[in-house]
Amino acid sequence: MPAKNQSSSSGFILQGFSDYPDIQIPLFCLFLLIYLLTLQGNVLILIVIYQTSLLHIPMYFFLCNLAFIDLCASSVSQPKLLSILLGGDNKISFGGCMTQLYFFMSLTCAEFVSLTAMAYDRYVAICNPLRYLIVMNRRVCVMLVITCWMISFVEPVSHTVLISHLPFCSSWTIDHFFCDLSILNMSCGSTFCIQLLTFVFGSLVALPACALTVASYTYIISTIIKIHSATGRKKAFSTCTSHLTVVILFYGSTLITYMRPTSQYSTTLSKPFSFLYTALIPLINPFIYTLRNKDIKRQISNKIKFQRSH
Repeated sequence: MPAKNQSSSSGFILQGFSDYPDIQIPLFCLFLLIYLLTLQGNVLILIVIYQTSLLHIPMYFFLCNLAFIDLCASSVSQPKLLSILLGGDNKISFGGCMTQLYFFMSLTCAEFVSLTAMAYDRYVAICNPLRYLIVMNRRVCVMLVITCWMISFVEPVSHTVLISHLPFCSSWTIDHFFCDLSILNMSCGSTFCIQLLTFVFGSLVALPACALTVASYTYIISTIIKIHSATGRKKAFSTCTSHLTVVILFYGSTLITYMRPTSQYSTTLSKPFSFLYTALIPLINPFIYTLRNKDIKRQISNKIKFQRSH
């Protein structure tokens, strides 16, 4: 117990990218640019969709939800990383670390569920287009988003509470740029129950999400193949390629990193993958969706022309 009290009072030290001391400022400039572009891109999607009545349909409603999740997710770890790189402020309080861990798990869960809802939306649009607006009505869309956030806020609570009561008596230096589940390796107490809980809850959320997404795209691809017109097939497939790209990137990086025992974590491997889904994916999501979406590109172009003319 004294060891736990000591860790609670002194907090932790985040090593960040201290392996590269000579390029801290260039890394800061790069990561700051990534963060600002992430904020700009996702805020732009939210504003364009909100201000354009033609885009007030289920697909863009879910895209707004994803953009908001990406905004929040990028802000969980990147501001602290930037302060580490610029000023060497690598200390984080015990409460701050637990808060960062909770929101990291919460928003990761929210993205899993949100991407699954978007896959179901594309399934209904392509496989049952005549009933699309009936099946994906306003009430269903709102309920899916509410369910997404309810699951994401509730699921990490037990993990965070249990981890906050662990004794940390060997080291308080985290070889990472934010607090994630690798913190379990620093505990001198038993973490078996937490690892089991993480695996079980991860299986209850991530695996069904993956299964439903795969099932949705199996039906989607099967339906597209049956379309006789080459133009029709191309148009149908173009409506879901952006989402499928995001799914592969996000699911791949998170499952590879976390669906295994914490004893097998490798910081050499986890840092690049962690940066991929905490920083790069929130950055590229707006570009993937806008570059593949003529409606959004048209609205953004119209707004730019309007701003220039005034």
